[in-house]
Amino acid sequence: MTPPLLYAVALAALALACWSGWFAVRDRAVVLRQLWGAAVVEGLMVVQAVVAGVQHLTGAEPAEPAVFWGYVVTQLVLLPAAALWAFAERTRWSSVVMVVAAVAVAFLQLRLDQTWAAA
Repeated sequence: MTPPLLYAVALAALALACWSGWFAVRDRAVVLRQLWGAAVVEGLMVVQAVVAGVQHLTGAEPAEPAVFWGYVVTQLVLLPAAALWAFAERTRWSSVVMVVAAVAVAFLQLRLDQTWAAA
């Protein structure tokens, strides 16, 4: 797993969390630009999953592949689910949901790194 890609995803997710947190503090709902930001983070995670898949197929594999791929699938589902919720819920709670999802993605990046490095 490439650390620069891990850091890029984690930083992008934390930036989205801060942006959404600012909206939550100001009692505002998620706006379309934040959903586009979530889409950028999701795109980075898709690239990360492809890179991890290629590395896995070429011989480098994590210590616990089932746990690793479980984290990958979970993180790929989190932001789209939060975006759907934010699109449907037009209150400040949509921003809170986006904060929670983005922080969870950043945390999962840490776990992905730990799981891959343990091999």
